Amino acid sequence: MKIDLNSDMGEGFGPYRLCDDEAMMKIVSSANIACGFHGGDPDTMGRMVRLAKLNGVGIGAHPGLPDRLGFGRREIPFQADELRQQMLYQLGALVAIARAERVAVSHISFHAAMGNMVNRDPLLANLMMDAIATVDANLVVFVTSGSEIEQAAKRARLKTLALFLADRAYDAHGRLVTRGLPGAVIKDEASVRARVRKFLLDGSVETIDGAVIAMPARSILVHSDTPGALEIAGIVRGEIEATGATLAPAAELAD
Repeated sequence: MKIDLNSDMGEGFGPYRLCDDEAMMKIVSSANIACGFHGGDPDTMGRMVRLAKLNGVGIGAHPGLPDRLGFGRREIPFQADELRQQMLYQLGALVAIARAERVAVSHISFHAAMGNMVNRDPLLANLMMDAIATVDANLVVFVTSGSEIEQAAKRARLKTLALFLADRAYDAHGRLVTRGLPGAVIKDEASVRARVRKFLLDGSVETIDGAVIAMPARSILVHSDTPGALEIAGIVRGEIEATGATLAPAAELAD
């Protein structure tokens, strides 16, 4: 079996960095690069692209809301076309930076509040997916299985890849537990190891209240701002290799 391991990266700006991006890039197979709104800046984006190229890692855009103080996790009531233009602005910037390095952007993964807003609104999801398809019909969209984004992407004839979040808790309906609630962010190594192993072996995950639900995904995400992210990513990669699976970037696995 092949599986993707990805992380949201380059989410600092200027001299400020959230994690050791250089080390993380040696662990993952795909990188979701912040595009300057919730995090990132032109120099950081260029550095991430070059690191990805050097390590053979798939390059993805990670657009978010223009809210650095809130790290893109606070919803802002933009109109649908405003969100569309913000997404296109960020995607276009990374496409240009990557092209200048003679590599291509292969996927897109919405960040936090922007993704939540799109997932709640079928019309907005259609608008966003149609815009992405116009820029590059070969882009892979990272999705939650069964979500509005997944359905809209398929309507737009875009390829998708479903995610399993190694460091975030799920409820019985397969939704992420709201950040800030106890147990929403999973940091301890033993818990991460156990849930990743369960996912890899039988395609399921234990929810925050002890139920077991199916988790149909081919990509595992580790947030770079989770405490101990580098160690968590190393554990995830170790579990992938221990099951006999191999890493592959998103572009090879999407359907």
